Amino acid sequence: MPLDLPRTALQLRSLVKSSGELELSLAEMPVPAVADHEVLVRIEAAPLNPSDLGLLFGTADLETAVAGGTAERPLLTARIPEAGMRAMAARLDEPMPVGNEGAGVVVAAGSAPAAQALLGKTVAVLGGAMYAQYRAVPVDQSLLLADDATAADGASSFVNPLTALGMVETMKREGHTALVHTAAASNLGQMLQRICLADGVALVNIVRKPEQAALLKAMGATHVCDASAPSFLADLTDALAATGATLAFDATGGGPLAGQILSCMEAAISRTAKVYNRYGSSTHKQVYLYGGLDTRPTTFNRSFGMAWGMGGWLLFPFLQKIGPAAAQVLKQRVAAELKTTFASRYAGELSLTEVLSPAAIARYNQRATGEKFLIKPNAR
Repeated sequence: MPLDLPRTALQLRSLVKSSGELELSLAEMPVPAVADHEVLVRIEAAPLNPSDLGLLFGTADLETAVAGGTAERPLLTARIPEAGMRAMAARLDEPMPVGNEGAGVVVAAGSAPAAQALLGKTVAVLGGAMYAQYRAVPVDQSLLLADDATAADGASSFVNPLTALGMVETMKREGHTALVHTAAASNLGQMLQRICLADGVALVNIVRKPEQAALLKAMGATHVCDASAPSFLADLTDALAATGATLAFDATGGGPLAGQILSCMEAAISRTAKVYNRYGSSTHKQVYLYGGLDTRPTTFNRSFGMAWGMGGWLLFPFLQKIGPAAAQVLKQRVAAELKTTFASRYAGELSLTEVLSPAAIARYNQRATGEKFLIKPNAR
């Protein structure tokens, strides 16, 4: 390890206690040594993704959050409802590091040529525990950024870009020809819109507010349906009929939206049906739930025939399914289009100590469109 590196550094930890309490803290951890095929990255930027918030807060009731500790070592605690504790059984009394992805400069490298080649370079990295000042990762979990790219540019190089590309790849592999996406004005949704415009894929965007619809239309989106409009279901059916979309990715997860999408797909298909079938159309309609912005139970009326599916979709199982070679093709596209197709925008930046501030939590935990934050672990 280089002599100018510190021996210890800070890491954000989330702990669910068996007593029914969430505890967030900054732990001082040894700066890791690197194996032959690893690099040590000084993390300079890491995004607060919805998936990170799920691990960070678990099922805690943040209305009960209490700040403590010191200015340098803040501590935040919150109560976890009894019903929520059942979902936390597998992680009781085990401090867990947080943060799926990030970016920074390689400050030490293992002896392998691939690792040595990254020394001094700015890379994006994947692998968890990124809300930390230093992180050692295997070379194959890093992505070399262009010389003109900053850590902030590359902080969100994996989860959102690869999810958006994964949606289009899933569409192709499963024999669909167009897509539907909910919460479509998000950073991820904007990336997906840019991909679909570039690749000639018809996309139906579902948003919750008129200003979100205006944002996407200004980007060139053809089909944008506002779920708050009285004409939403009719608008959605028209867009589905125009595009032939039979595959949807739903970021909300709960409530009636997934079922409404399937019903509108069936209604759109039925417009061109030549013969009545009491079992509905034979065209398979699929909705994948990939997020949980709506925490209500998923509800639906089965008014969409018998050829349908509703299930879960996650990025990492998808990447494992397609294999390393196909995944690498997607990663290289992200690197090549980092400042265009896959550009991310943030509402603000936070130091590690600021992440534990109740005022900051109240804002970034809203998970609202346009309110994504970036953590700067080495900021003071």
